[in-house]
Formats: sequence, structure tokens, C-alpha cells
Amino acid sequence: MIQVIKKKEECGFEWVDVLSPTSDELRQLAKTYNLHESSVVNCLLPEHQPKFQEIDENILILLRVYDDNPKRDADTIQELSHKIAIFHTKDSIITIHRIELPVLNELEHDEKLTKKCSSEATSIYQIINKVLTSYTTPAQKFVQELDEYEKDIFTRKEIPFALKSLYHLKRKIAVCKRILYLSKDIIDHLHNLSLSENQIQDLKELYIRLETMYDEAHDGATNLLNIYMSLSAQKTNEVVRVLTLFSVFFMPLTFIVGIYGMNFSNMPELRMKYGYPIILGLMVIVASSTFLWFKRKGWLLK
Repeated sequence: MIQVIKKKEECGFEWVDVLSPTSDELRQLAKTYNLHESSVVNCLLPEHQPKFQEIDENILILLRVYDDNPKRDADTIQELSHKIAIFHTKDSIITIHRIELPVLNELEHDEKLTKKCSSEATSIYQIINKVLTSYTTPAQKFVQELDEYEKDIFTRKEIPFALKSLYHLKRKIAVCKRILYLSKDIIDHLHNLSLSENQIQDLKELYIRLETMYDEAHDGATNLLNIYMSLSAQKTNEVVRVLTLFSVFFMPLTFIVGIYGMNFSNMPELRMKYGYPIILGLMVIVASSTFLWFKRKGWLLK
């Protein structure tokens, strides 16, 4: 579907939005607006990442907007974001994407609501700003999830099994961080888009703020994952410690029982009148000595 959002006779430039085009439509679009055909046809390939590219006298900007409702276990760039290709020519803007995107719908709605015709540079600024802003809410949600996991890990008596969930959360943060890192090429070329200094500064500040948020979230997820692994290992060590104490505690008693459980006929102690209580007393002394030794060493659990 091809939709004209802004007309040249009204705004001085044309903004054409293309939704889920076919290859033939893309070729026709390239011919109509004098665009490089291979760039237009291949602009929506899934392996393409955010980038800024000058092709002849035109500019291609590939952006990735965060998906509002990703799957819970989504942890790849394609699953967490959707691509927007922006072709900027001398007097036109062409946006191409596969699915309807709220960021573009919001811009179109704002234009109709205010009934104002913004400039070509302002329209590009608004698109980039909306795309970057789409990563703000996810960053806040990631931080909240990390806080909840941290609270569960440190306040619950039993450590919750959250390894898989923490892994997916860390992956989501890492993917968003990577998308922002790849988008830096666009931020570095903002001067090529005829934006005002204020607009460029706003986008740079927004980018730095997002970069800081995701760096902190990624560090927090990594630290929390390490803490979780350490606590789990500590819990295992405590169990092994208890089992070891029990085995060491009963080892001398088992040794004594094993000796006098042998069926040799010539065992003098078997004929002793008080042999049974003496052995029991010896076992009590050995067990008590072992207990006192463990206690002095501080090996007993409190």
C-alpha cells in the first residue's frame, strides 16, 4: 500500500509511505523517484542493520523501531524490532516498512491534528526521534524486571529458579544495546540531513541517554546473573557440606560396627561380659569427640 502523507504542492516536498510492498512495486518506486533500484529492492532484507548510506545524490537511512508487543522469549534483532527504510531525495521522503508501525501512525495523526506542514528536515527529525524514543519504555521495564529478580533472589528463603528468565532478559538488553550501537552511524551523519543544531543536539542527547540506560541495564543483568550463579553454587556447597559432615560423623562408628560385625570364631571381645556396653560407650565417646571437634572448628551449621 502506497500512501502520500505530505504533498509537494502543500509542503514543498513529498512524503510517501509504503507498506508491505512487492518487488515490482519497489522497482516502480525506484524508477519514479530516481532511486538506486537494488537499494530499494533490498532495503527490507532481514539481515540489514541500522545504517546511514549516501547513494549518488540520495540518502538511505535504515532504522529499527522496537516492537511494542514482542514474544516473551524473543531475543533476536528481528524478533524485537521492525525495520524502517527512509530514502531522502532532493524534494521527497519515502518510508518503506513491512508492517504498520505506531511511530509513523502517530506522526501522521499529529500532522492531521495540528494541520501544520512541517519542513522536510523536521519530518526526518521526528521519525528518527520517534524510533529512538521507542527504546525508552523497554529500558525502564527491563530495569523494573531486574529489580524484581534482585528482590526475589535476596529476600526469599529459597533461591527461585530464574536462570532461563534472567538469560532472556539479558539477551533482550544486549540486542537493544547492539541496535543502538549500530544506530550511532546515523547519529554521526545528522549534519548531512540539513537538520537544525537544536534538532541535532536533541537527537544526540536522546541517544546518549538511551545508551547510558542500556549500559547500566546490561551491567545490572550481568551482575545479577553472576550473583544468582554464586548463590546457587553456595546453596549446593551447603548441601554438600551437610552431607560431608554426616558422613565424617558416622565414619568411625561404622568402622567400629564393621569390626565387631565380623564372624570370626576367635574374637575375645565377643565373650566379654560387659563387651556390649563398653563398645556402646566407646561409640558415644567417639561421636561426642567428633561433635566437639566440629564445633571448635566452626564447621557446624548455625
